[in-house]
Amino acid sequence: MPDRHGAKHIFDDHDRLLISLLRKDGRAPVSKLAQIMGVSRGTVQNRLDRLLETGALLGFTARVREDYEADQIRAVMMIEVMGRNTSQVIRKLRGLSELTAMHTTSGKWDLVVEIVVANLQDFDRVLREVRLIDGVMNSETSILLSSI
Repeated sequence: MPDRHGAKHIFDDHDRLLISLLRKDGRAPVSKLAQIMGVSRGTVQNRLDRLLETGALLGFTARVREDYEADQIRAVMMIEVMGRNTSQVIRKLRGLSELTAMHTTSGKWDLVVEIVVANLQDFDRVLREVRLIDGVMNSETSILLSSI
């Protein structure tokens, strides 16, 4: 996997195990991770630093119960990008904190983003902000009503 500077890095079983453990508990202490992996704390910290530096690991998140955010509006927006502006559009989209995930895709839509907002007014504002980004040619948004 190339890092931000174009250098390619090889990830081994320890890296994959560490990422898997962090997916389950992003707040796990380094000492607990080291114990589970059977390596030293320094080894875990060095691997964490390298995974963050290469961009393989983007950060840490909190997991919450499905009903914790029941009063929020969640949606999925498909975005069509004009020409070769995808990287520029992605950079601008990353500046919107209401976009909780972003994916490239094949087919008609170039990007799919997940939106989480507190109310319809914020929802309307986010849609407008995305549509005003240079390079966004078209979009389609669906509000998520319930999880099944």
